[in-house]
Amino acid sequence: MSSLKDQLLKAGLIDQAKAEKANREERKTAHQKTAKAQKEAKRTGEVKVDEAKLLAEQARQEQAERSKELNRLQREQAEQKAIQAQIRQLITMNRVDRRQGELRYQFADQNKVKTLMITELLQDRLAYGMLAVVRFGEGYELVPRVVAEKIAQRDPSAIVVLNLNSNPSPTEDDPYAAYQIPDDLMW
Repeated sequence: MSSLKDQLLKAGLIDQAKAEKANREERKTAHQKTAKAQKEAKRTGEVKVDEAKLLAEQARQEQAERSKELNRLQREQAEQKAIQAQIRQLITMNRVDRRQGELRYQFADQNKVKTLMITELLQDRLAYGMLAVVRFGEGYELVPRVVAEKIAQRDPSAIVVLNLNSNPSPTEDDPYAAYQIPDDLMW
């Protein structure tokens, strides 16, 4: 269906110049109407809501929130990686040599009994809390108590065994102080 202007052009009642002039006049009056409506809205305090702008602003805000959340997750992952790297470094720099171990030291980790081969001296230090067993990769390592406490600050789940009895001498109130446990007693 053609417009009235097209029909008049075809009939020859108006020429192309008059049609273009009519188009300009039409656009000019439409522009004046919208400008007048905007002025009136400013004067009266009325605000016309442009739904497209509103939806675009809402989409932009949602995207910004998603970006913030994603950035927060990435920061947390980077922090976790840094903490794990610190723990690995602490363990590798401070692990106790246990290659000469001839005694089996058994401990529980996640409801499973694990075994390390250690010396008598290391066994005593473990019993008195001077050493700790920490998880290192797929295995376990012995580290001094001070290092174990630093590791526990970063990730408490990395500590497997850390005895709290740091005082090897019996207390004065101990009724069994006179009965010493033999060194060669194995449980």
